[in-house]
Amino acid sequence: MLRTMCCALVLMVCAGLACTSLHAQKTKTFTVKVLDGKTGKKVTPDNIEVRVDHQKDAHVEWVTLNDDGTAKVTIPEKATALSIHATYDASTDYYVNCDVSKQKDTSTDTWFPTADVLSQGLVMPNECGKEKDIRNLKIEAKPGEFVLLVRKRGLMDRVQEMR
Repeated sequence: MLRTMCCALVLMVCAGLACTSLHAQKTKTFTVKVLDGKTGKKVTPDNIEVRVDHQKDAHVEWVTLNDDGTAKVTIPEKATALSIHATYDASTDYYVNCDVSKQKDTSTDTWFPTADVLSQGLVMPNECGKEKDIRNLKIEAKPGEFVLLVRKRGLMDRVQEMR
């Protein structure tokens, strides 16, 4: 009985130390605004997934969605590149990011430097509309802001996924 209690106590101390070291990790925080790539109007996603440093793991736990449709994203301080995707229809469908909108595989990840997002802000390249219409949108980002330009998946996107 005494041995079991000692083991339980040691396990609790180790768990506490592990949690403390996880919370002590330094982070970077920025805001994500999701806009329709054709119209420039605000889009409210169901969820936002973030990947860092070319890793496959998607992190939704780093994202806090705000009532105004923006999101606060907190990533590890050591992260140097990020990729972001948003979902709709109760998080079952992914928006197409406008930087890869004209590619055959629209699920491709594009990696953006976190330093640019934090220091000057970043607006994703836009291939979702006609060039003259895109020029008239005048979308800007402030330091600490990432503007994610998206469109909903169309019929051709779904056909490409089946191949």
